[in-house]
Amino acid sequence: MQDNYLYINFIPYAKKEDVPDEADNIVLIVTKEQADRFEFQSSLAQNIDKAFSENKTTVITTLGEQRNFIAVAPDREKEALRLAGASVYASLNKQQSQTARLRGLDELTEDQRYAFLEGMLLSSYDFDKYKAKKKVQPIAVYIRRRSFPEVKIEELKMLAEAVSLTKTLVNEPVNYMDALRFSEVATDVGKQFGFETEILHKEKIQELKMGGLLAVNKGSETPPTFNIFHYKPENAFNEKPLVLVGKGVMFDTGGYSLKISGNMLTMKCDMAGGAAVLGTVAAIAGNKLPYHVIGLVPATDNKISANALVVDDVITMMDGTTVEVQNTDAEGRLVLADALTYAKRFEPELVIDMATLTGASAAITGSFGIAVLGNNQEKIDELREVGEQVYERLLQLPLWKEYKDLLKSSIADMSNLGGPIGGVSTSSIFLEHFTDYPWVHLDIAGAAFVKEAKGYRQSGATAVPVRLLYEFVRRMSRND
Repeated sequence: MQDNYLYINFIPYAKKEDVPDEADNIVLIVTKEQADRFEFQSSLAQNIDKAFSENKTTVITTLGEQRNFIAVAPDREKEALRLAGASVYASLNKQQSQTARLRGLDELTEDQRYAFLEGMLLSSYDFDKYKAKKKVQPIAVYIRRRSFPEVKIEELKMLAEAVSLTKTLVNEPVNYMDALRFSEVATDVGKQFGFETEILHKEKIQELKMGGLLAVNKGSETPPTFNIFHYKPENAFNEKPLVLVGKGVMFDTGGYSLKISGNMLTMKCDMAGGAAVLGTVAAIAGNKLPYHVIGLVPATDNKISANALVVDDVITMMDGTTVEVQNTDAEGRLVLADALTYAKRFEPELVIDMATLTGASAAITGSFGIAVLGNNQEKIDELREVGEQVYERLLQLPLWKEYKDLLKSSIADMSNLGGPIGGVSTSSIFLEHFTDYPWVHLDIAGAAFVKEAKGYRQSGATAVPVRLLYEFVRRMSRND
């Protein structure tokens, strides 16, 4: 399996003697009273006081044989602490620190400590595979076991590995990460994290009559794959599985409805939903959560050739529904529809699909959140609450019945395009047609891939909604 591209490593220790003598010091300060106990020199104390008066996270670096990285974090909200952790990592990286000891976690609750460390770890990702100059080794950060249990460190590491896997899958160019390679990687990931993979190739896809996946694939020289991930622990709480479905369009030209004006740039990210399904199952299996989960990822390119799908074509989906194609760039819903039909055979308790589906969603949420729709309000509300905690926030949009009229076709059962209004809702109404179970749709188009780095998110892939779904399943495991 390929490198995880994480450049920080947390090492638990029991005694001070276990930490190398040359280790730098990271001191986390979250209250003025705590700062007073350290009796810092006056100039340093003034800078710390200023940070508290401005309620601003600050990392102050003092240089010497042993460097001190003093992180002042007045705001103890979890997202603020994640950003504080990211700032600490940035300072360590800038000063080329190799080893450090972290102090001050005891002033926080366990959840707050987790958030701070999560920010440090997530911010250390650097996809440098194609760069001549690479980082040599991770920064070793020693954490006292009494401050943060080793089992929680291992859980966080496993989640970060899965998040990094997801980012890497999306960041890879399509001349490396096509549908066939994705299936190869998924098989390796299953062996590494502890779940079973089942790969359906083109002959089986044709046998299943997955008309949406096959139609989108017509323009590509690379055959499609349909990827199935099975994680069923012996102690699973749920009798019926949670099914996760992700759009795996490895690159999207728009087909004959060609993307123009630079809109084709970054379209390697159109498989971010499929990558997130693989990453989420990896995180759940790697941490051995007692929950039965199945992942489904239909994978293909959307390219152009003499045989490619064109507008006005009518295709027949896996469930027999005929669809008039009015836009070949509305292809994601076609491949997802077959996967949602396939999901019926598992009699799921809930299906959550995720996709970079519409520019309309990105226009509404930007990079700040995810559009959510579905037919199960209870689960939507639970996901929204979790989203606030992990800061992969959800904005609910309507599934009004009037939107269904916009998908009418004069020659087929329905059209794949709803017109210029309500793009997120009409795309979701299209998907809902292929469900007969509790279902939630996540449109991650705005948040899945960003141009500018900020905090613990690098430019490029963000791996949403892996952390959201992992925490959602973790809570359901605990509640059950």
